[in-house]
Amino acid sequence: MNRIFSLTRLGALLMKEFIQMRRDRITFGMMLGVPLVQLVLFGFAINSDPKALPAALVVLSQDQYSRAMVSALETTGYYRFDHIVNSEQEGEFLISRGDVVFVVTIPSDFARRVERGDGPQILIEADATDPSAASGAISTLSTVAQNALNRERGVQPGADADARLEVVVHRRYNPEGISQYNIVPGLLGVILQMTMVMMTSIALTRETERGTMENLLAMPASPFEIMLGKVLPYLVVGAVQVVVVLTAAKLMFGVPFVGSIVLLLNAILLFVLGLVLLGYFISTVARTQMQALQLTFFFFLPSILLSGFMFPFRGMPIWAQWIGEIFPLTHFLRVIRAVMLKGAELPAVAWETSILVVFIFAYATIALLRFRRTLD
Repeated sequence: MNRIFSLTRLGALLMKEFIQMRRDRITFGMMLGVPLVQLVLFGFAINSDPKALPAALVVLSQDQYSRAMVSALETTGYYRFDHIVNSEQEGEFLISRGDVVFVVTIPSDFARRVERGDGPQILIEADATDPSAASGAISTLSTVAQNALNRERGVQPGADADARLEVVVHRRYNPEGISQYNIVPGLLGVILQMTMVMMTSIALTRETERGTMENLLAMPASPFEIMLGKVLPYLVVGAVQVVVVLTAAKLMFGVPFVGSIVLLLNAILLFVLGLVLLGYFISTVARTQMQALQLTFFFFLPSILLSGFMFPFRGMPIWAQWIGEIFPLTHFLRVIRAVMLKGAELPAVAWETSILVVFIFAYATIALLRFRRTLD
C-alpha cells in the first residue's frame, strides 16, 4: 500500500512545488495580481452609463431662459460645460478633436421665441462614434429641458403648448448608432497589440531557452542593432494585419472612411513600432517565454479595459482615466476613430500622435538600458 500512496512522498512533492512557485516570482505575482486587477477594474472603473461628459456651450444669447437651459442640462449630471465658445466653428473643432462629447448651441433669438410662444429651439450635437457613451444623456434631454423652461416661465408642464421647446439632436459621425463603426476600428488596435507585443516579447527569451543566446552575444553587433534586428521583421507582419483588418472593415462591415489614408497609416506605423519595442522590453525582463507571455497578458487586461475600447472612457473615474492614459492603445483608438469616422486632420490628432512618438522613445530607451551583453 505504501508503494501506491504515501503522505511523506506527497508532502515532499508539495513542498517542492511551493518552493518553485516562490522562486518564480512573476508567475506567483500573476496569480495574485490578475484577480485583484479584474476585481478593481470591473468593480470601480467600469461604467456603462457615463456622467459628467465634457461639453461645449455656444452661447449666442445671455438671457434668463438660456441660463435656465444650461442649468437644467448640468443638473442632469450628464453634461459638464468645460468650454464656452463664441462660434460654431470653435465647437466643431472641439468635437472633431474629441475634447468634448456634446456641443450645445442656444440661438440668439431664443428668449424672443420663448416669450412669443414661437417654438424655441436648442441644438445638441453629440459625438456618436461611441453610441453607448451619449445615449443616456440624449434620452432624458427633451423632458428635462422642457420642464426647466416651464419653471422659468412660471407655468405647469404641458399647460402652454405654444411654448413647446424643440430639442434638435444631431448624432454626429454615426447617426444610425451602428456599434460596428466604433468597435471595428478599435479592433485594429487590439489585434495589433495582442500580436505585436506577444510575438516580440519572446524575442530574446526564445534565444535563451534554445541555447543560441551565446551566438547572438558573440556577434559584432551593438544592442541597438540587435534590437532593430528583432523588431523590424514584425513591422512587416503588422503591415499585413493592417491591410487585412482595414479591408474587412470596409467590405464586410461597411465602416466609413472619411479621413486621410496617409495620416492614418503614419499613426498606425507609430503605434506598431511602439508595440514591438514594448514587447522587446518585456523580453529583456522575462527569463523564459512563459514569463514573457504572462507579463504580456498582465499588460493586455488593463489596456483593453481602460483604453475606451470596450467601455466608454469618459465613464471611468478620474484615477482610472489617468491609468488609461499610459497605454498606447488609448491614444491610438482616439486617432483611428477620429480619422476614419470624423475625417479629422493632423491638427486635431497632433497631441495623440505626439504621445505615440513619446512611447516609442521611452520603450526603446528602457529596452536598451535593460539589455545585457551577458547571460547573467
